[in-house]
Amino acid sequence: LSMWPSSFKLAFTQKSLSKLEDVFQSLAEIWGPNVISLKEKQLGLNKRLEIEKFDLEKLKAAQIIESSLEDESQLEKALQLRTSDSERKKRKINEVADFNDSDIKEIEQLLAIPSFQERVDKEPLRELCEMLNKKSSKDKLVNEMFRSTNNAFREFCDYGTKADCRRHRKTPQACRRLHFKPMLRPHTELELGDCSYLNTCHRMDTCKYVHYELDEDEVGWKYIQRKPIPPCVLPPQWINCDVRKFDFSILGKFTVIMADPPWDIHMTLPYGTMTDDEMKAMAIANLQDEGLIFLWVTGRAMELGRECLNIWGYDRADELVWIKTNQLQRLIRTGRTGHWLNHSKEHCLVGIKGNPEVLNWGLDCDVLVGEVRETSRKPDEVYGLIDRLAPGTRKLEIFGRQHNTRPGWLTLGNQLEDVRLYEPDVVARYNARYPDNPCKETPLPPDW
Repeated sequence: LSMWPSSFKLAFTQKSLSKLEDVFQSLAEIWGPNVISLKEKQLGLNKRLEIEKFDLEKLKAAQIIESSLEDESQLEKALQLRTSDSERKKRKINEVADFNDSDIKEIEQLLAIPSFQERVDKEPLRELCEMLNKKSSKDKLVNEMFRSTNNAFREFCDYGTKADCRRHRKTPQACRRLHFKPMLRPHTELELGDCSYLNTCHRMDTCKYVHYELDEDEVGWKYIQRKPIPPCVLPPQWINCDVRKFDFSILGKFTVIMADPPWDIHMTLPYGTMTDDEMKAMAIANLQDEGLIFLWVTGRAMELGRECLNIWGYDRADELVWIKTNQLQRLIRTGRTGHWLNHSKEHCLVGIKGNPEVLNWGLDCDVLVGEVRETSRKPDEVYGLIDRLAPGTRKLEIFGRQHNTRPGWLTLGNQLEDVRLYEPDVVARYNARYPDNPCKETPLPPDW
């Protein structure tokens, strides 16, 4: 049967087919699964046997072994048949083993070298890749614009204190990163562990938990002074005013607006809040023809913020998330906000108006990780993100305080120091609108 072509077919009656299946089952029991294996298969309403595997060589070996029980010469033939394949494999392994590792590596290196024709075919592609990867003059200018003027960035050690750093690194000296040291006062109880609020604790003079401060002893930091880059934006500008009543039309147009409104979150806060209707009535729409707005929102004001964006003429384009860390650069777990869960993050809605073409898309991600400081103070990293997104453009911050003032930004708020303006047209419009409280144009600093 094994010698017949696969296309050859035989016609069986139902009775003869059943007998043939019985024969195959008997052969399978005698020869074993190594020679022949059967499987039942459903054909219509009947089940039929199907031959899954049939090894003629193993069948011949089995026949020789059976006959060797009467003839010893046949037994030697059977053993030779079973061991010939393994000996052949061993011979091949020994032939390969004659090469040492250096010979094999040399052969692999020779085979990996591209041929002359391959190098000729890839040369135009290589030149094209080099041309595309080469930085343009604009790329070099952008890199120079955002280059730090010194190496003021200092990384925190993962182990916290110098003692823990030495213990984990198993060295007599700590690493060169920033470390903390515990502030041990007479009322401090070490067994209580770290304070949940650390450097933001309001009762540090009486708190019995452990607090920390920077350990900068024995550290000789050297700053590399680079050539300063001439600023392409104006120095910080600000106006002390009540933003609810201020006339925004005198300020002109801005590419980016950022606002951190005092939402009414039904909590006792160290500053005044605004009602929902007052927020919706603000004339933010007059400040931009096209551009972006960054609106910080709290848990309750999440939907209200989206509603305000819609009223002011913006489409919600994205959302920033600020992950809050404490003084030891660990995730905040006992925040002072949140009704049901402690809040360890804040959201900033990003709205877009029109089709601004001066923006650098795709430079940053939508997550900021920064340390918590004073109440309602946002991370400084957001200013770097916005400056990279829209470099050299006019930017406005509403509800800002003195620590929020930045070069290239005009800040509005009721906790600022009087008025400072460098733009003569804005000064003229401001004095015309508020003649009872005029301001003077501030001269630029000598090194600006």
